Amino acid sequence: MGLYWQRKFLIVDDQYGIRILLTEVLQKEGYTTFQAANGFQAIDITKEQAPDLVLLDMKIPGMDGIEILKRLKQHDETIKVIIMTAYGELDMIQEAKDLGALTHFAKPFDIDEIRKVVREYIPVKSN
Repeated sequence: MGLYWQRKFLIVDDQYGIRILLTEVLQKEGYTTFQAANGFQAIDITKEQAPDLVLLDMKIPGMDGIEILKRLKQHDETIKVIIMTAYGELDMIQEAKDLGALTHFAKPFDIDEIRKVVREYIPVKSN
């Protein structure tokens, strides 16, 4: 029996419903998921769990998505982050990409598109 490890995802969004939706989608795909409602939780979970990918909402009360992204990259510059934004937040999208975000989804997002992009960046490990 070969070594098998689950790919770990961190979902950062202040909206509970979105965290639950993404958790269900990603768990069905075979990923392990963690949830954070704010930047402080996101940073703590990243330090403890070292997720393979972070899905990060840009509009979070308190520490916003750009600040969270900066801090995640300070902790681990190789961390993979995909951002989620409302339509039209082009300045924020560009700034996030300059800081190393891989890509972005506009809300409301297409679940199939999320599945496809997530598989591209972090394939489910087969044994």
